Amino acid sequence: MAKRIAIAGATGAVGTLVRQMLEDRNFPYETITFLASKRSAGSTIEFKGETHTIKLLEPDAFNDIDIVIGSTPDDVAAMFVPWAVERGCIVVDESGYHRMLDHVPLVVPEVNADAIADHKGIIASPNCSTTQMVVAMKPIHDAAKIKRVIVSTYQATSGAGVKGQQDLTDGSRAFLEEKEHDYQAFSHPIAFNVIPQIGSHKADGYTSEELKMVYETRKIFGDDSIQVCPTCVRVPVSNCHSETILLETERPVSPEEARKLFEDAEGITVVDDLDGGIYPMPNNSDDLDDVFVGRIRKDISCENGLTFWCVSDNLRKGAATNAVQIAELLVSDKYSACGTSN
Repeated sequence: MAKRIAIAGATGAVGTLVRQMLEDRNFPYETITFLASKRSAGSTIEFKGETHTIKLLEPDAFNDIDIVIGSTPDDVAAMFVPWAVERGCIVVDESGYHRMLDHVPLVVPEVNADAIADHKGIIASPNCSTTQMVVAMKPIHDAAKIKRVIVSTYQATSGAGVKGQQDLTDGSRAFLEEKEHDYQAFSHPIAFNVIPQIGSHKADGYTSEELKMVYETRKIFGDDSIQVCPTCVRVPVSNCHSETILLETERPVSPEEARKLFEDAEGITVVDDLDGGIYPMPNNSDDLDDVFVGRIRKDISCENGLTFWCVSDNLRKGAATNAVQIAELLVSDKYSACGTSN
């Protein structure tokens, strides 16, 4: 049992989901502490029928804490994670700040759970679009070694936070009423539109979101030979990211074999009946923890190609669920002896 756990960023959208999951999954603990910025510190929240006062996110808040789940922006993570590690905590960090640091394991439990054994006080959780993709890639990679991935994402506005959600709702209303809307999260209208840019402009015409998918995928699989060509697009959907994924493998994988591999894999649900019009969509994948796969078929343009459609709740498996699963590994019998380098 982790005797003392804390949630940093406990009042944010993902932090709220983390609280819900810790309760729903009956996470083992003796004490729990909720941490947030000055704006929320001092207010109260309910957890397991008890009222808790939110404490200020500051160095001494991590005294006598064993595990911290951090759901904060990058700049906040850069500030608080060293405070926690210096005090002997293990931090599961959902921000992007630590993901690509050599000494920090980047973990998706269904894919590379054993990587947590090498932590030095920090374990990072990947970007949401990467997470669902690597879960879907894992059984195919184990069976036939993936050489190349072409992925296009259709990312929900919830990935841009509360302001992104408001832009979709208020912008759609304004569009239908033929009024103007002052967009806060997006540089272009998202209502009745798609935006083929997520993140900042980086090398060779790719965006920061797209390069995350390249480098995080290679790190999670421990294989820099995997070639990844991503295009990330924001779409007018409230929640759940969708992806078209094309895999080129060392040997052919038939749709029938792939379907069986997906069905047997942890964390994947196959929803695939084209004749019946049954496949994963955001409106049937919302508020669920699995990665949903459908439209499984051979890539007719490539000898060893397989393509499919993938949908997952980006706030749950893409963020909160993955972090809680990592924390569950840390308190399991297999990994509970893993300590920091302090």
